[in-house]
Amino acid sequence: MKFITILLLALKYLFRYRRRYLFLFLALTFGFGIVTLITSIKDGMYENVYNSAQGHYAGDIITVGYDKNTGSQWHMEKNEMDNILQTITDTDINAQRVVMRTQFGNEGKLYYNGSVVRLKYVIGVDWDNEAAYFDSLVYQGRHEEPLGEDDIMLSAPVAEALKARVGDRLILETQTRYGQSNTGAFVVGGIVDDSTLFGYYKAYISRPVLNTLLLYGEDECSSIGIFLNDRREMENKKVVFHDALEKRIPVGPLVKDRDELQRETYQSWSGIKTFVITIPVYLSEVSDLLDAMNIITYFLYGMMLVIILVSAMVTYRLILHERSREVGTMRAIGFYAGDVQHILVIETIGLGVLSLLAGFIFALLGSALIRLVPLSWFPSFEIFMKDGSLTPLYQVRTILINLISVFGILLAAVWFPAFRSSRDPLPQMLSGGKG
Repeated sequence: MKFITILLLALKYLFRYRRRYLFLFLALTFGFGIVTLITSIKDGMYENVYNSAQGHYAGDIITVGYDKNTGSQWHMEKNEMDNILQTITDTDINAQRVVMRTQFGNEGKLYYNGSVVRLKYVIGVDWDNEAAYFDSLVYQGRHEEPLGEDDIMLSAPVAEALKARVGDRLILETQTRYGQSNTGAFVVGGIVDDSTLFGYYKAYISRPVLNTLLLYGEDECSSIGIFLNDRREMENKKVVFHDALEKRIPVGPLVKDRDELQRETYQSWSGIKTFVITIPVYLSEVSDLLDAMNIITYFLYGMMLVIILVSAMVTYRLILHERSREVGTMRAIGFYAGDVQHILVIETIGLGVLSLLAGFIFALLGSALIRLVPLSWFPSFEIFMKDGSLTPLYQVRTILINLISVFGILLAAVWFPAFRSSRDPLPQMLSGGKG
């Protein structure tokens, strides 16, 4: 009963002194809104680039074979593939699906109507196994028939450079595992509207067909990608999978970034060595860029918290000074000092809830405005965007951290002056003395 009385009094006083709280309300709304907007945009940028990389490398955990015997950089034979698949089955990795791909380096060339384009990526895929992935892409054009051995999927920059359209027949030139040139004729089955770093100058063909061009075995590949049901467990499962796999076949050490991966693959060995790699390794350079953005975020975060702290301290100092007689009267009619403190704290919590709700709405409006800003002109910025615009990601963990930080600052700002004021001598409070 007493708690309800204190709660009702706190809400009543919050409404009565709403004008005094207005500045603090605006400071909290603006501060929390800006912090939430910045952190959600940053999280959204990483989520978008992760999803792009996941589609490009085909997995959350990727096993890549490096073959030193033939001069072919990415290659697995049947032995490696069977052991990897068996390890996936034997370990509690809980794979959602497994994807095999063959990848040829940046020596591939496409010829059409007297024009030639050098490709950055030539990737062999299993059309049926990856049908869901290709159905999710955005196309400038695509034929209706199921993709087959004669089909090639081009990125938009490649098609534009060649002036090729869906249905045109092209010549693809690659090199075999022994260094000789080899060619194949393909029909453009689709043009993917992708000009990001991952999609630029890229072509997909059937994996068995690319294996034939490279003189691999028909069922061999370059990498086996593992998609997880919950990628939050990726780092732990990577270690478990790596430790189990190295008991079966030669496996390289776990690496943290691209530079470390490059150093390890430059080492000398004979035969095929398999590396277990996660998407963050491939994205280490992008992560450096986002880390630089984090510095700006933390600076703004700190500034906003300082503004909130100063605003709260000034506001409560003024309010408690004006309410000295009121607090003294409450003490005189039987309220304890702790009761008065609780009333002031509940007022603060109510103000905080209203302010943070308004701040979240402010962040949503800011996100909507940012979506309207065209950023496609910025070179290679597409990997951070979804459907041509920046998209925020409101993660529960990030929002909770923001809420705890703001409420912590706010309660600290009110508790100490409330504690001091509620314990002033009663005659001094009733006379309107210093609170």
